[in-house]
Amino acid sequence: MKKIAAIAPYVFAILLLLLIALPFIWQVLTSLMSSGEIASGSSWPKGLYFKNYLEVFSGRYSFLRYIANSFIVSGATAVLSITIGCLAAYALARMRLRHKNIFMLAILSAAMLPQIAAISPLFLILRRVGLLNTYWGLIIPYTGFNLPLAVWMLYNFFRQLPPELEEAAALDGAGFGRTIWHVFLPLAAPGVFTAAILVFIFCWNEFLLALTLNTQESMRTVTVGIAMFPGLYEMPWGIIFAAATVITLPLVVLVLVLQRRIVSGLMAGAIKS
Repeated sequence: MKKIAAIAPYVFAILLLLLIALPFIWQVLTSLMSSGEIASGSSWPKGLYFKNYLEVFSGRYSFLRYIANSFIVSGATAVLSITIGCLAAYALARMRLRHKNIFMLAILSAAMLPQIAAISPLFLILRRVGLLNTYWGLIIPYTGFNLPLAVWMLYNFFRQLPPELEEAAALDGAGFGRTIWHVFLPLAAPGVFTAAILVFIFCWNEFLLALTLNTQESMRTVTVGIAMFPGLYEMPWGIIFAAATVITLPLVVLVLVLQRRIVSGLMAGAIKS
């Protein structure tokens, strides 16, 4: 019984991992099948059929352009969200503000707003100011939707830092900007790093706003671009799954390589010292 009790958590973890990874495994296997194998309902490729991956990068589809658009939008949103989030979190955590709880409740309420409820007003506003089919037309809404996450995570980090650090920085002649940049940001680096990664992943995977606000082919992000892959007379499932694998693998590798920092950032922000 003791051996079973010791092994049971590992068995459960492996089964849970397989359950989570099963869709991705199926995606990779399908991307290595020919159209005939996919149509026949085969569950395992008879050989390594890499033509789907070659077709993705053949120039028939603007796949590299879609990836570049996603990198620009996701990276700019992460930088902007963290920059504004740091200033807001510092103000909420370190300064004596009246009705601070109301501010925090408003931020939490904004995080609960469903994207689909904001699409119509966002579309009308961006059309009025001429930002449809532009990078900023996605960066600004993405930043608005991700700011609550950044502020909440960084607020916990700034709240844990002792006020003596500010006093010491002030005695050394450091102003507000230098105190934030040279004192607080290095100490809050785990939270900043984790929040930036989560914001980047959200923007990279987002589909609904990108589909609605950027309709020109040259401005499509990679998720929308893949959805527009279908051919004239058939669905190129192999090519679609190959493209999905290409854009998923970097995120999987990124999370696996940086998982310790991400977990430490989440835990450090959740536990008050």
